This record gives sequence, C-alpha cells and structure tokens, in this order.
Amino acid sequence: MPGMRARAGLRLCGADRQFCGRMQALLFGVLGLLACSASAAGSAARDPLEGKWWGKAGSAREQIDVGLEFRRGADGKLALYLTQPISNYFSVDTGGDVQRDGDRVVHAGLHLSLQLQGDDLVGNYPGPNSQARLRRTQSLPQEMPPPRLPEGPAPRWQTRLGGQVYASPVVADGIAYVGTTGGIVNAVDTRDGKLMWTFVVGKPIYASVAVTGDAVFVTSDNGYLYKLERAGGKERWRYRLGDEETRRVLPHPSVFDWDWQGAQPVVAGDTVYAGAGDGGLHAVNSEDGTRRWRFDTRGRIRNAVAVDGERLYLGSTDRFVYALDKASGRELWRQDTGAEVDAVPVVHEGRVLAGNRGAGLLSLDAATGETRWRLYFWGSWVESTPVVRDGVIYVGSSDLRRVSAVDPQDGRVIWRSDVYGWTWGTPLVTDTHIYVGAAGGTPYFVRHQASFSVLERKTGKLIRRWPLADDGGHQWGIAGSPVMGVGCVVVVSLAGSMYGFSLVDM
Repeated sequence: MPGMRARAGLRLCGADRQFCGRMQALLFGVLGLLACSASAAGSAARDPLEGKWWGKAGSAREQIDVGLEFRRGADGKLALYLTQPISNYFSVDTGGDVQRDGDRVVHAGLHLSLQLQGDDLVGNYPGPNSQARLRRTQSLPQEMPPPRLPEGPAPRWQTRLGGQVYASPVVADGIAYVGTTGGIVNAVDTRDGKLMWTFVVGKPIYASVAVTGDAVFVTSDNGYLYKLERAGGKERWRYRLGDEETRRVLPHPSVFDWDWQGAQPVVAGDTVYAGAGDGGLHAVNSEDGTRRWRFDTRGRIRNAVAVDGERLYLGSTDRFVYALDKASGRELWRQDTGAEVDAVPVVHEGRVLAGNRGAGLLSLDAATGETRWRLYFWGSWVESTPVVRDGVIYVGSSDLRRVSAVDPQDGRVIWRSDVYGWTWGTPLVTDTHIYVGAAGGTPYFVRHQASFSVLERKTGKLIRRWPLADDGGHQWGIAGSPVMGVGCVVVVSLAGSMYGFSLVDM
C-alpha cells in the first residue's frame, strides 16, 4: 500500500541518515549537471554573431557608416543583410554562403572577412584597404525619403525635341546643340528656347556634338561621323566609322551591361578625333573628312578623348586607359583600371582622372600611366566625367546617387551629397553653386528619383530640388550634364525636352 511504502522509507532514512544524505547530495549533483548541460546547449544554439551590428568602415581617404545583420534561416544557414546608407542599401540580402571558422566569419562574394574580438566585430571590408569595426546594436537605420526643399522657379522655357535624349547639350554663342535617339540634331536658342534648325541622320544619336567656329560634328549609330554647317545645319561631309553593327544595350531592369553613351567627337587643330562602338579611334581631317589614322582597342569607345599637348588620352570598355601620340596614333602606354571605362579622362596637373564601372575614380600619372591613387565609390559605377575647379574635383556617380568633392592630390573625400538619383552627367560648377541633373528608374534594387538640383559649392548642401515626374518608362529624368546658356542653365530630359532654368541668386 502507498502509506506503508512511505512509512518504510521514513524508517529507512531514520535508520541510516548518512546514507540518505549521500543520496540527496548525489541527486542534487545530477540535477545540477543536467541544468549546466541544458545551459551549455542553449548557449551553443545562440550564435554570438547573430543579430545587428553597427560601426565604421573604410580607409584613410573615407570612413562610412555600416550595418550588418546576421540571421539564421529555417535551414540552419547563416544569412547576411547589409545596411550601407552611403550606397542606399538598407537590409539588403547579400546572398551567397556565410562561412564560419571559430570566431571568424567570411563572405567570399563580398570580400568580407571579420572576427569577433570581445564586443567588437573587426576585419577586412569591401573596398581597397578597407577595414571595419562594428559593435552590437538593437536597431539599424531605415531609408528616408528626400527632404522637402524649395523647388525654385519653374523653367523659363521648355522646348520639345522628340525622341529620348541621353547626350549632354553643347552651347556655343548662346545656341544649344544636341542629338536625340530619334536621329535628329537640334539647334536651340537658349535665350528663349526657339528651335533654330534640325538635321536628320536617321539613326539614334547618343553622343554629344562638337562645335567649332563654323561647324558641328556629330556621330550616330548609323556608323557615320558628320560635319554640319553651324549656321543652318547643312551637311558638309560624312565619314564612315563602320560601327553600325555594334549591338547596344539600353538601360533595363534585368540587364546590367548598359550601353547608353556615345563618343563625342573632339576637334584639335585641323583634326577631329572620334571613337566608335567597334573599339576604333579615328583621326579625321576636319576639312575634307579623310582619314589620317586609326587606333584599335579591344572594347567599345563610348567617350571623348582628352587632348593635352601632343598626347591623347582615352578610355575603353576593355578596361584600359590609353595614352597616344596625337600626330600618329602610336600607343605610348596603357593602364588596366580593372573595369570598363565610360567616363571621359580628364587631365589635371600631370594626372589623368578616370572613372570606371569597378566603383573607382583613379588618378594616373600622365607620363607613365602609373596609378597614383584610387578612390572607392562603394559599389557604384563612376559614369560621370569629373571636372576640376580651384583645386577640387567634382564628380557624379551612378547607384551611389551622390555628387562628390575630392582632393586631387590624394583622393581624400571633402564631401559627398545625395541628390537621390543617377548622377551620370558632369556637375556644372559656378563660383558659389553646383547644378546637377539626376535620372530616376524603376523597378530597381536602389531607389532613384529624377530631379534638377542645386547644391552649395563649399559644403555640398542640397538647397533646391526640382523633381521630374515618372513618365512611365524604366528610366526618366536627366542623363546628361547641365550646361550654361544665356542667363540660364540648360538641361535636357530623357523624355526629349530641353529646359532653361534661371540661375540661383547669389
């Protein structure tokens, strides 16, 4: 019976209290061991890497804010989500395998290698010579909408050109010249937006034109370089570049080998230099349109050459920047930049500045091609051609959405300013302000919103922003550069309109 068994037990304990004490001690010891084992198992289940981390990454040229979040999925694998506000990444799934080796974590696809050191997570971060130091945090920042800013006065005038416009306008003596994807060259008076003349080439024009005292030079996807009279647009001659069969890939949400630029002709003396989609650079007699020489690269040439004394500098999608003898086209040196070069090289005080699609702005020695410094743009292409004024480089980007001010001596960042869209053109820099066009696009993994914006030159502060509405395509807004007209800033939209904006009051 239960009562009897209980009483027997009591009698046993009463008869041998030492034995019962030993049994109780053994029982508590076993329970304690089980509790410790359970605690250890719980600790093993909680990876100290999991959760949110926040801190700084970069090099001596620039330090940026960085957030990482490690999450363990239902399959037990560790996933990494990146927050990098300067690149407009907010909790972006990085994909790929996150590998653990003790206290070290590696993401090969990102070139990320970090180690737990006490309360810190430190190590190598994507970017040249970049190091990171992060600490655990409870939250990470979220994406914010563009600030509400004065739009400024509406455009003084608007002229519809027909066809998309990717090229930048060129202004000479108050007249703006630009080609469209409809294959039409337009001449517009920037005082009032009046259309002066047009010339039809019949195939898309993506390059800016070159303007001399009496002529306009333009290239087209029909494979020709044209010389037109400035006064009325009459054709003087045409020269066959031979790249009409080159395939062009326009911006698209699922294709990232975008090819929307063209090689602007450059006139130096009595020679016009024009690049082509088949990789050839042509030197052509500007008077009669006959060839002087041709130099071949292994990629597309989608930008203008830079002329400096007796040398030419050009970039190609074969990743190289080249230095050539201007008279003969003989190669003097070439430098591998590591990625496609679409921006125009710029020569400044013995250096060649060139952006590429490897997220870099490079400074090369103009005499030898040796790399002096490289500034990282945190995953963004650098499609913008830089401009140097008063000892400062000003340059746009692409996915970074920012205009940057950079020291040309060492590549140190002075400031970066978010304008909330693709900044492919060259910023227009005045004594006190910077004018910037930006393109928007959707669907895309980074939000881009089109606008025409004005920044304070000294600080980069965004002070005016005139939004351009989505016109229903994948991209809209301004792809080219703002230029100075007669008492106004001239920009051209992808939708095919040219605008004249009043200058900001000083």
